[in-house]
Amino acid sequence: MAADPLRRVRRGPLLVLVTGSMLAVAATLPAAAPIAGSAQSRSTIGRTWPIAEPDALAEIEAKVATLPSDMSKAFGPRDKWSALKAAPLGVAVADRVRSVVPFYTLDFDITLPGGKTLYPKGFAFNPLTYVKLPQRLVVVHRQDLGWALRSARASDFILLSALGAQNGDAIDLSEKTGRPIYILEERVKQRLGLTVAPVIIEQSGTRLVLTEYGPKSRAAATAAKGATR
Repeated sequence: MAADPLRRVRRGPLLVLVTGSMLAVAATLPAAAPIAGSAQSRSTIGRTWPIAEPDALAEIEAKVATLPSDMSKAFGPRDKWSALKAAPLGVAVADRVRSVVPFYTLDFDITLPGGKTLYPKGFAFNPLTYVKLPQRLVVVHRQDLGWALRSARASDFILLSALGAQNGDAIDLSEKTGRPIYILEERVKQRLGLTVAPVIIEQSGTRLVLTEYGPKSRAAATAAKGATR
């Protein structure tokens, strides 16, 4: 008689099914149910070691306990924080649309594990060749924040720009509007070639399209919003 292609090998609570080149392991119930009222036994398979690392949450809580209850006293008024100072931009005096290719130049060599140089320092490339930005950037001054909130899509990022001495508190504005407000960093301003606001930046293929909005466009948008109420 030919051998049965399905051979069953029972080992403890595991039922191993061997069928030619296929190996399946299925968990089965114990042969006998535990006696009522008895605790199920637990077993340890393999070697074990105690956890040497301290609990991360306990470490955080211990560190927080050593800090002042009011951190604002340590850093001073928020309007003096350099981290919240936005990059300044001029005011858009007319509608204008232009495009920018945000080339990036490596300032260090990128090498393979073996030491071979993959991309040398000074190599320039366009990141938009490889990525797709899912949202737009809406850059405004504090005085045009209302226009930005009406014009921005749900997925857009709103960036606050400085205008002279007017900077705006991005944290306070976020709390008041219920929408995240970010600051325009100087490096972003330089990379995108921004000069005036308000401006909306959106990817189109391998370019960024910068649409600047003059006073007439902003006023028209405000009037249209009021007419729909």
